[in-house]
Amino acid sequence: MPAHPIRPDRTGSASNAGVDVLTFKPSLVRTVVREVTPLHLSRSAARAASAVTETVLTGIIDGALQGAREVGRKKLLPEDLVTAIGRDVELEVGGRWYEHSPTFKGLTGVVYDAAGIAVPAPKRSRSRKASAVLGAHRFEAGVRKLLRDRVTAAVPAMVRDLDGLASVFLTDLARDAAMVVREGGIKRFGTVTVVTPGDPVDAPAPLPESVLALSTRSGDRRTIGRDDVLAATTIQLFGEVRGRALAAAREATEGGKGG
Repeated sequence: MPAHPIRPDRTGSASNAGVDVLTFKPSLVRTVVREVTPLHLSRSAARAASAVTETVLTGIIDGALQGAREVGRKKLLPEDLVTAIGRDVELEVGGRWYEHSPTFKGLTGVVYDAAGIAVPAPKRSRSRKASAVLGAHRFEAGVRKLLRDRVTAAVPAMVRDLDGLASVFLTDLARDAAMVVREGGIKRFGTVTVVTPGDPVDAPAPLPESVLALSTRSGDRRTIGRDDVLAATTIQLFGEVRGRALAAAREATEGGKGG
């Protein structure tokens, strides 16, 4: 009787097998990018975008978890999300989600037009056209994995908000990466200065050379590369979370050069 072939052990972790598993799969990243631009997305760019999104969501979850623990609660509620963003402005991403989430209703303030007339909140669209809001559910598996990694859980409303923030953030990141390709680089970087009224405004800290190097690009105009995603990250994020996101993206692509 012929001997059965030895099958590889499937019980070990992905890292033990030499393959790192991204929380948000590159296939999901590619789907989001296809919804906003016809440009091709390189493999390393997909991995970089996944790593950046994971870093941002992890920061939000950690901030929410801190707020929950302060009141002796383990499960995350939407109010913990508001607390996390309120304490750390660097985590305020995916702003378009605020218009669709009951959690943020009333927190975004009243918008006035040039004539000083209040602009009504946008109505929820019934269109089935692909969008960051309609596609938010695609991020649920990744969000739940991040929650498990932090040994916590969240009520369904909180999970939906995290899904939506991830979806809108990645969509915005994809749009900015496509803009970088079209314009051949970037001319602006995400930054916020918090000051007290009446106090002098300090000059912003100089940007690191590694960030300034992303202001120009090389390569064809048909493909979003890793460095285009890094450049888009500097537009979307600022402060410490930007530094963590850039480091995570570079680590995820193992020093790949733009492709």
